[in-house]
Amino acid sequence: MRRTPAGLAALLLLTAGGLTGCSAEGPGDTVTAFLNGWSGGDLAKVGFVTAAGAEIPAPDVLTQMRDLYGDLLDQKITVSGAGDVKTQGDNATAPVTVKWGLPGGVEWTYPSTVRLTKANSDGWQVVWEPSMVQPELAAGDKLRLRRVAAERAAIVDADGKALFGPQKVVVIGVSPEKITNLTELRKGLAAAFREVDVDVELKNLKTRVDQADPGAFIELVTLRRAVYDKIRSDVRPLPGTVFREETRSLAPTREFARSLLGTVDKATEEDIADSNGALAVGDDAGHGGLQQRYDSTLRGVSGLSVVIAREAADGQTEDTELFTSEPVPGKPVKITVDTRVQNAADQAVAAEKQPSSLVAVRVSDGAVLAAANGPDPGGVNTAFTGQVPPGSTFKMVSAYGLLARDAITANTVVDCPKTITVDGREFKNSHDAALGKVPFHVDFAKSCNTAFATLAPKLGSAGLQEAAGALGLGAKWDIGADAHTGQVSDGGTATELAAAVFGQGSTVVSPLAMAAATAAVAGGRFQAPKLVLDPAPAGAAPATPPLDQEAVTALRSMMREVVTSGTGTALRTVPGKPVHGKTGTAEFQTGSEDTHSWFIGYQGDIAFAVMVQKGGAGTEAAVPVVKRFLTALN
Repeated sequence: MRRTPAGLAALLLLTAGGLTGCSAEGPGDTVTAFLNGWSGGDLAKVGFVTAAGAEIPAPDVLTQMRDLYGDLLDQKITVSGAGDVKTQGDNATAPVTVKWGLPGGVEWTYPSTVRLTKANSDGWQVVWEPSMVQPELAAGDKLRLRRVAAERAAIVDADGKALFGPQKVVVIGVSPEKITNLTELRKGLAAAFREVDVDVELKNLKTRVDQADPGAFIELVTLRRAVYDKIRSDVRPLPGTVFREETRSLAPTREFARSLLGTVDKATEEDIADSNGALAVGDDAGHGGLQQRYDSTLRGVSGLSVVIAREAADGQTEDTELFTSEPVPGKPVKITVDTRVQNAADQAVAAEKQPSSLVAVRVSDGAVLAAANGPDPGGVNTAFTGQVPPGSTFKMVSAYGLLARDAITANTVVDCPKTITVDGREFKNSHDAALGKVPFHVDFAKSCNTAFATLAPKLGSAGLQEAAGALGLGAKWDIGADAHTGQVSDGGTATELAAAVFGQGSTVVSPLAMAAATAAVAGGRFQAPKLVLDPAPAGAAPATPPLDQEAVTALRSMMREVVTSGTGTALRTVPGKPVHGKTGTAEFQTGSEDTHSWFIGYQGDIAFAVMVQKGGAGTEAAVPVVKRFLTALN
């Protein structure tokens, strides 16, 4: 909406301080009247002439001034005197200072001059000329604002190496005027995209084509150059296809920690509307994950140029730069993700058809080395934010509590019947297994639910909470990204406590929380996981006391037995150091036979947790994912 002269006047704070004339009827009085009239939006009390000496009506002057403002029409301007009026015969000049308040708090200040004359008149008149507004302006010019994009910083690893960098991509689209057979075009595109396992919405293509201009570029998908090259010979010959090559900031692979890191794409209308002027059409913006969370840090602050837009002889518009506020480059965000470990994690979950998540944490310092989700790597970051029952992986927590309270030892004989009833509720083992009276370490290795349900009263609800807290579950820690730390059952009833000790009941956790708890067992002390190193999160967790060393030593041995002769024997032969772990099968819906498949464990200095949604038993889905992960890692 263009402002009225009165509206414009409200924006103009003009003072005539420092402008003095030789007498009461001198040019200074005319300058004062001119500035006051400009301020009030009424120049009727001031006479104007052109540079050639011809009279020009005051309303015409105001209109021409507003036209010159161009993009600055709605910006605040302050004009003040900058010295005495100088008179030479019938002519005078008044120096002024012009100050604009530009978007983003930028100020642009420059000197200008108001010329006056009393030639061929009874008094002083203002000489109207565009250079009064800005010394380089001429008739027909307009002031324009040009954004100067800031250089977007990268998300970098702990060594400062960029995890995102410029990569060549090809944008594949269609142009309505080039299409000869839409049905065949759609079939050909669908077949090509299937070859590279890329899902592109083509059902609404006809509608998009019908609604577009004939020469429009209807964008379908953007592919990395290497992926595009695989189907180039298939899509290029299709009548109607059009292509555009670009360079974008991308992670090493399409899958690389995508749900954690997010992506960098062109700003959407919604992005721009929500940015309070920080984004404009054509800017990059972070979408999802850390790229979105730290977008303002990474993108920096764009600069601003004021230019004169002037039509050249050939009809093209040329810009002459008058002022530039330099952009402020973005600041890198440093995180702990390790490229080698992340690639292994991505490969491991990619082969699993069911939704799955894998988190890897360094035992020695709690650094998050990998966070992978599949089969859609760009979906919800369930690895961090999932809230699901842990199933029998929680036996690691309960076992620690029992051992630390000296309720039992690893060699205490604990009966493992097929079923057990607690306050009228029956608990059973997977596949109705019964081990009989065996040492506790065997109950653990073979994942006997009924043995743990029997031991529940020895642990108690307080012991359950203490053990979970010692391993960091439910604690408050901030890693610089959304994460669920766990919510442990209160074990308020005998049946709830019996269920809770083997990971059922109301307990819910994330893979990250279980990986951190496993790292605590491996390292002998819980350390809150770390992800974002710089800027460091404000809510860093305090140091925790060491775990009960006798209990944790026994527990590590029991977790090794899971792999050597228990439910995780498929991992006995993986390369690298010995693997310790615990399988888990988690029921999550009453009356449903579906279960989540879990495995938590550690190898050397890397602890990990894998959860496969509706994957069945831990041995069926989670263990194979772990095997692929450790094999690729080693």
